[in-house]
Amino acid sequence: MKLRTALLAVCMGLTAWMASALPASSATRRVVLLFDERPELPGLALLQADLVRTLTANSTDRIEIYNEAMDLSRFGSNNYQPFLRDVLQKKYADKKIDLAIAILSPALDFLLNYGSVIFPGAPIVFCGIDKTELSNRSLPPHVRGILLKREFAPTVEIALSLHPKTERAVVVAGTSDFDTRLLAQAKREFRFYEERLHFQYLTTLPLQNLLTELSHLPPRTLVFYTTVFQDGAGESFVTHEVVERVSAAANAPTYGFLDQYVGRGIVGGNVYSISTYGAETAKLALRVLAGTEVPEPQVYDMPINKLLFDWRQLRRWGISESTLPKGSEIWFREQSAWDQHWPEILAIIGAVLAQAMLIAWLLHERQYRRRAERRARETFSELTQMNRMATAGELSAAIAHEIKQPLTGIVTTANAALRWLSRENPDIGRARDAMNKVVAAGHHASDIITNVRGLFGKDTQEKAPTDLNKLIRTVLAVIYMDLRKHSIESQVNLSEQLSPVIGNEVQLQQVILNLVMNAIESMDSVEPRVLSIRSETTKHNGVRVSIADSGSGIDIANLDRLFQPMFTTKARGMGMGLSICKSIIEAHNGKIWVTANAPRGSIFHFELPSYRGDKRKSELGGPILATPNDAPSLADETIE
Repeated sequence: MKLRTALLAVCMGLTAWMASALPASSATRRVVLLFDERPELPGLALLQADLVRTLTANSTDRIEIYNEAMDLSRFGSNNYQPFLRDVLQKKYADKKIDLAIAILSPALDFLLNYGSVIFPGAPIVFCGIDKTELSNRSLPPHVRGILLKREFAPTVEIALSLHPKTERAVVVAGTSDFDTRLLAQAKREFRFYEERLHFQYLTTLPLQNLLTELSHLPPRTLVFYTTVFQDGAGESFVTHEVVERVSAAANAPTYGFLDQYVGRGIVGGNVYSISTYGAETAKLALRVLAGTEVPEPQVYDMPINKLLFDWRQLRRWGISESTLPKGSEIWFREQSAWDQHWPEILAIIGAVLAQAMLIAWLLHERQYRRRAERRARETFSELTQMNRMATAGELSAAIAHEIKQPLTGIVTTANAALRWLSRENPDIGRARDAMNKVVAAGHHASDIITNVRGLFGKDTQEKAPTDLNKLIRTVLAVIYMDLRKHSIESQVNLSEQLSPVIGNEVQLQQVILNLVMNAIESMDSVEPRVLSIRSETTKHNGVRVSIADSGSGIDIANLDRLFQPMFTTKARGMGMGLSICKSIIEAHNGKIWVTANAPRGSIFHFELPSYRGDKRKSELGGPILATPNDAPSLADETIE
């Protein structure tokens, strides 16, 4: 029993000791931040962020923070502050506030008047208040804070050193209570420059009129901007947004006194910052909450002005960096391309050098390839000429017969004409008719020779608009006797609306002749023998020629090699005819392929782009060529 009593006493003692050892960790401290304006305004937002961050990071207690905004630039009537007092008193009636922090002078004035009613017993810490605003009044013992030292003269001095010929100063300010108090302080410092400058204060204009006024300032003028929470028409604004519009509209350099304005259009100056006070104010608040703050001093003076300038505005107004005061800080400087991207620049230089070497090598290869292509073209031209000559040899008998016929007629008719003229009574009429027939036969022989020369002449490589129907008829005229010799029926269906193509007549005639001769040879051992030639316009406005035969057809095993050089199924063939046809057609941007004919035989097709140069020109300035549709794959066709 005694043991149980002893153990219970020990446990109770440990519990009491732990409770006494951790009093701070269980406490919650409530702090109210009272802003004279909306805390989302840029300057106040920075101050609030530093203040709250320092408070919460350095306190051993749990900090519960409440934000209150007086918003005086928009609600500044005489009855507003008593009304706000009553609202806050009811709002915090059930809350024990441990500390109230007044941010800027109007908030401190409000707490000095009503703080004991709203937050009874709570100490007050203030920040962002100038010494002149505090004046010489004595503060109650529970009030302490950090003074802000606002200075306007140093910025004016710097501006005059950068613009020594300045004669006029335009001061832009608003009409809210805060605007008016700040301007009054600035005016006191501006008095020292009134003998040197003519000061004009633009405070009573609506914002739009103010911007118009600033856009027509005379030469040798400077603009100084304080704050504009309310314009001359009573409309409320965010002062940081107004400075952007003011500096953009003004045709003279604009200077300001707050570091948050740098980057919003002002040149810069000897500027002050309320954001820095956040951390120091939080440290003072923590000492007050902990009870470690000494009674004196109640007020700390912390000047934190700095020389700050916007590099972009220096360039805009032609201000040299060498004329700035020593120790000046320059923001928003645009780094050179080398500073920003030197690794990339080095990489690009290396790539350019590598490309230059590659290009030099490629140019060498290009010249070598061009020489090779030129030699290949010459060889191909010689090969095609040989192919034409070989074809001419095959057709020599037919050609000789074609020429012999008109020549025989010429001789016979001329002899008859001589007999009619040698009579005692010459028959002039019959002799004249005979000589007309001689002339006609001579023209016929000449046409045959012209066609043969055109078909087997030397290739000039020139291309021009060409009528494929005309070429087909020329080839048929040359091989007419060969068709009769082999008892081949010809079926010709040529489209009368066929568009011309851009091509070389000799080469295209050779393609048609090679395909026709192949068709004739394929029908050597079959009956009936039918040669069909068709020309038509495709759905893509190309031109297609199809040459069909009723021969034995093509073995499927030979399809892949059909257009390859040196491949032939003929006993005496060179294997170059179809290869040459393919090369010629592809050189004319066309396609050539073969399909099965029904009921037997093969159909060779080729398509070429049609020529429409008479209607419009291509982007490159040349004739418009319709692209032939893709040729069907021979592998998909059935050859019987």
